[in-house]
Amino acid sequence: MAAEVNGRLRRRRRRREPMSQINVTPFVDVMLVLLVIFMVTAPLLTAGVEVNLPESSAKALKGTDEPLAVSIDQAGKIYIQENEVPLEELGPKLKAITEQKPEARVFVRGDRGIAYGQVMAVMSAIKEAGIANVALVTVVPASEPLKPGQ
Repeated sequence: MAAEVNGRLRRRRRRREPMSQINVTPFVDVMLVLLVIFMVTAPLLTAGVEVNLPESSAKALKGTDEPLAVSIDQAGKIYIQENEVPLEELGPKLKAITEQKPEARVFVRGDRGIAYGQVMAVMSAIKEAGIANVALVTVVPASEPLKPGQ
């Protein structure tokens, strides 16, 4: 549409109405980046203490709650989750942790290079703390494939 004013053509400018739609593309981009970041970092958060576990062909235990992990590394240091604890303080600390939850499960992860006596000392401290649900963690040998349900 054009109008002639003083011999010149002028175009009428139509005012554009504001867009009433939300642009979700930046939101989707940010969410995808966060998803990738969490997918990469999630396995790193559950790593815990580096322990060379012995092999076993026993079936995995089933449970719904998150167990406490007590680890003994190759140097003989004892950890509750990722926190180092001396053997003398292991029982009282576990007792304090499981005070509100007496049916708590404890997984003992002992490096295959440590002496059997060290694992038994840790098991004894756990028993003195009044914890009945104790399991030893091992890895399945590479030659045995996992069957469904294991």
